[in-house]
Amino acid sequence: MGHATLDDLGSLPPFINLMTAAGILGIGRTKAYELARKGKFPCHVIVVGASYKVSLKELIKLMSPPEEARKAP
Repeated sequence: MGHATLDDLGSLPPFINLMTAAGILGIGRTKAYELARKGKFPCHVIVVGASYKVSLKELIKLMSPPEEARKAP
C-alpha cells in the first residue's frame, strides 16, 4: 500500500503490520525491520508473538501536517 492518503487509512484496523506501515512511509523491508528492532521506527511498534504491529493512530499523526500549518490561511 504505497502512496496512501490519510483518507485511505480510515479502513485499516488500529494496529497494522510493519510492512504495510513501511510501504505507506516508503521504507523498504530490510530498513523497516532494522528500525523496528532498534526501537527507531518513526511510529510506535509493538511485538505480538513474532509479528511487529504499528499503531495506526501514530502513523496518521506522523502523516498529518503540524497544527500551525493547518491554521495558516
